[in-house]
Amino acid sequence: MAFATGTRESYQQELAAIRQAGLFKEERYIRSPQGADIEVEFPAGAAGKKVINLCANNYLGLSSHPEVVEAARRGLDARGYGMSSVRFICGTQDIHRQLENKLTEFLGTEDTLLFPSCMDANAGVFEAVLTDQDVMIADRLVHASIVDGMRLCKAATDTYKHSDMKHLEQKLQEHQDKQRRLIITDGVFSMDGDLARLDEIVALAEKYNAMVFVDESHASGFIGKTGRGTHEHCGVMGKIDIVTTTLGKALGGASGGCVSGRRELVELCRQRARPYLFSNTVAPVIVSGAIKVLELISGTTERRDKLEWNTKYWREGLLKIGLDIKAGDSPIVPVMLYNAKLAQDVARDLYAEGIYVVGFFFPVVAKGQGRAMNEPRRIAIDLPGTEAFRDDDLEVLRTTLQTIVTLSMECRDEPCDSSRRMHREGWDVHWGLTWIARARRGGVTEEATGATRSEVLARLQQLTSLHEVDGRLQIPFLTPSPGGNLTR
Repeated sequence: MAFATGTRESYQQELAAIRQAGLFKEERYIRSPQGADIEVEFPAGAAGKKVINLCANNYLGLSSHPEVVEAARRGLDARGYGMSSVRFICGTQDIHRQLENKLTEFLGTEDTLLFPSCMDANAGVFEAVLTDQDVMIADRLVHASIVDGMRLCKAATDTYKHSDMKHLEQKLQEHQDKQRRLIITDGVFSMDGDLARLDEIVALAEKYNAMVFVDESHASGFIGKTGRGTHEHCGVMGKIDIVTTTLGKALGGASGGCVSGRRELVELCRQRARPYLFSNTVAPVIVSGAIKVLELISGTTERRDKLEWNTKYWREGLLKIGLDIKAGDSPIVPVMLYNAKLAQDVARDLYAEGIYVVGFFFPVVAKGQGRAMNEPRRIAIDLPGTEAFRDDDLEVLRTTLQTIVTLSMECRDEPCDSSRRMHREGWDVHWGLTWIARARRGGVTEEATGATRSEVLARLQQLTSLHEVDGRLQIPFLTPSPGGNLTR
């Protein structure tokens, strides 16, 4: 059937509306292996640019680790490229079961089943282990893949307010008539970086005879004293009934996921989970690399310890300059901007400064649902755990973020006088302050811009209350905080 002109135009209008709303997403092409420093082509066709990478989920820096790469290469030679089959027909090699056993040991569970991805695991697990006589009670901020998996399940669905244990208990009381009750949560919430209160959740599960499901995708390998996950951090290892996680983040960063937990529940997934039954197996090369990853992180906590230090250092640094970040201990550090377009603008300007982050907005970040503002928007910083981030790196991020964000956040709800004045004058305050930040590091020449630093500063002083004291730029409307001024 031909793609009718009217049909095409209707889709073009939808895409135009997405772009107009500032919600259009574009891919960046990476020309190097994954790491703390990468080469990126953006926009498409542009020359490659070397940047500091703060947005990958390569938490332990293992995506391109030479031992992991070599193990994958040996696996390719020994077991081939692919299996051309689902697991239960002709797609299970000895190394698949070896990896499942290692994951079981690492996660502290009874059994494990590999899936092509954690999204597939989450899509298949609920339908496999629950019936229409059961109920799923989920935290309202669980990952989108969990939401999709719940939609495929015939069990009743309910939610509780994010990390609100009183509300969860109320829901458990309401559903005592159900045959089974499954509490569903992320271990580390991927958009906010906060941790589930698993010790309290487990206590409620025991009180009301419920099971507990935890997605540990943003926890496996680095949360907890030995990196086993949120259940280790909260002291409830062995008490979680179903754990799902991914091989696509800290555990090598390739692909693949798993369902791990009670032996009977895992076996039901083997018998019933449709993504497992009807998808090709994880490729041998990935399985081989993942086995090496588990060997590396089981033998030492050096990498997760370094990540913990990096996380504390950066969180403290960002708070000192007065940025609005979500509280937490995880390496997911959302900087809240409260505006979709601003999130993209800030990401673009940081990229120009050699810092690679991505603005998150709807539908990646949900509208409303108990957040601090009605439609939260953010840039997310995911910190690698191995490379040594220098004070210079943090200073670049601090300075650039402050210069391009603070005046834009001057009035979140209503435009204030200086904002209106800037608009009337046609003055691009982002450009002006970013120019100062770049010039301070020698990144922009006066010849290229036609303006000196003093001229830019003088213009800003005409339009705002920004001024200079003892060689430091002061932005008075910011809440004072230690280190909260712009160093010249």
